[in-house]
Amino acid sequence: MSDRDRLLEGLRPAAFAIAYRMLGSVSDAEDVVQEALLRMDQALAGGEQISSSRAFLATITTRLAINELNSARVRRVRYVGDWLPEPILTDGDCDPARHAETAESLSLAMLALLENLSPEQRAVLLLHDVFEYPYQEIAEIIDKSEANVRQLASRARRYVQLHRPRFETTREHRDEFARRFFAAVGQGDLSGLEAFLAADVRLSGDGGGKVPALARSVQGRGRVAGTLASWMRLISRAPGISVRQVEVNGAPGAVMLDGRQQLLGVLALEICGGEVKSIMAIVNPDKLAHLGPVGNYRAIFKSAGWTPASQ
Repeated sequence: MSDRDRLLEGLRPAAFAIAYRMLGSVSDAEDVVQEALLRMDQALAGGEQISSSRAFLATITTRLAINELNSARVRRVRYVGDWLPEPILTDGDCDPARHAETAESLSLAMLALLENLSPEQRAVLLLHDVFEYPYQEIAEIIDKSEANVRQLASRARRYVQLHRPRFETTREHRDEFARRFFAAVGQGDLSGLEAFLAADVRLSGDGGGKVPALARSVQGRGRVAGTLASWMRLISRAPGISVRQVEVNGAPGAVMLDGRQQLLGVLALEICGGEVKSIMAIVNPDKLAHLGPVGNYRAIFKSAGWTPASQ
């Protein structure tokens, strides 16, 4: 491997960190990073003098991600059902989500919230508040004035703070709370489930029209608890289904597996103030393929007597 190849590979994780948070899609982020690295390689091969490789790649990655996000938003208007970000499993001691501010920016709840910002607002907020780029450098990256960048950051930050209040908790407390929650889900006990849920809890599902999923989000403690209990009654009729607690995007979650340990879905929790604020269920096989072999969702639930018409 040449020195240039080692340089590019060393920069890949930082570029992916930006692209994934911008796009909420692993596959789209990988495409953007690959194109950004290709352009940087061409620049280096052409003898271009690059004072900061990190800044150069961040500029290309961010601009490509903004363009991709504009295109993706058009596609998401036609998306079947709720669109949720693609999950990544972040169990492991070396994961960057161990840092509090990085974990916060990585969570599915935060990525879903960022969907409501303009691409430029999203880029500015992430580059400054997560990756600690100075406003002057961000202005050069997105080709706007520093005053404009500061204004974009202020509006984005105000929106996020309004819609996502933060509650501090230890990792141990959070994980123990999630363990007890998933135990209650497994038991299908309505009153027990409701004790874990916020009054305005929201349950969202993303099947992408590929597999049965919620047609629209369900909100409210009673409705969400009832839906979860119904799901577990259904799962109990399907042979070999298991639910295993994992860390999803730096936050508590679980994976649903078939009898062959193939992936059927990912659940991600948002826990605030000792309550579950939101639950996201991603079952679209296209959004799970990067995590490993995906099971035959339709066949399994058909064997349990569940068809799309019975949702």
